[in-house]
Parts: sequence; structure tokens; C-alpha cells
Amino acid sequence: MDAPTVMSASTRVELEIKSESVETTQALGAALAAQLVPGDVIALQGELGTGKTNFVQGLARGLGITEDVNSPTFILANEYPDGRLPLYHVDAYRLENASQARDFGLDDYLNDDGVTVIEWAERVRDALPQDVLWIEFEYLGENERRLVLRARGARAAEILDGLKHAARN
Repeated sequence: MDAPTVMSASTRVELEIKSESVETTQALGAALAAQLVPGDVIALQGELGTGKTNFVQGLARGLGITEDVNSPTFILANEYPDGRLPLYHVDAYRLENASQARDFGLDDYLNDDGVTVIEWAERVRDALPQDVLWIEFEYLGENERRLVLRARGARAAEILDGLKHAARN
């Protein structure tokens, strides 16, 4: 399995990574899982087919979740309670705004004891807490993706620092 290629890292709040395979994207998710604690929120954005669900699959594996992880597009959220931490996988594609996110119960996930990962998070940005790790996925080629991780808040910066440190070792 290829290791992710760190393309650039700025002072503490941003990290750009190039992934050359689904396995690499999943490995990044698994590596990030080691940094997570209850209440952490990961916001994912990117077009269809850029690897968001692959990333969540790796994150789930890193949390010790053995269930198959699929995008919850039609049901809005999947819950995976059986890992080191519960994982709440939300897909906001069908939501139009923060109000709809609140009506569907997003706050219940955000205020629970697990990790909440939201695909299409830009659609519900105003419903998210201030402290969020944003990951933008960009299609570069058939197997290549660029992931830009941006910390918004002190806890998200801590997660990103931990991931940077893990990548150097």
C-alpha cells in the first residue's frame, strides 16, 4: 500500500496530501482515527467520486469498526457504535441548509459521545460547531486525489498536529 504524499504543510492549520489510490485514502482515514476523541467533528467536501466515503471507510477501520461502511445518502445518517468510539456518518447531500440539518437531528450526533463525520458538509456549514476539521477532496486523475485538511478551532488543530506527527514517524 502506498503512503500518502504530503505536498505541503503550513503553520499548524493546514495539510495538503496527495493520494494515489483508494487504499491510500483509506489509510489516511485510519491514521486520523488514532487522533480522535469523543465529540470530534470531521467535515468532508468534494464532488461525487472524489473519495469521501473511501476515507470514512478507513476512518471506521481505524476505530475498530468491522461493519461495512456505505454512504448514507438516502437515510442521511449511519451509526456504527461498536468501535473504540461510536462513528456517526452523515451525508448532507439531500439537505439544503442548516435549518434542515437541525430539523433532521444533526445536533444529536454533534453533541453525543462519538465522532461525527459529515459528507457534503458545506451544505450545512452554519449548523456545525466552530471547532471542526475540514477535509476537501479534489479529483486529480483516475486514481489520484488531493486532500486538503484545514483545522478550524483548537481541537481540530490538535488533531491535525497529531496526524502530521504520525506521518513523520
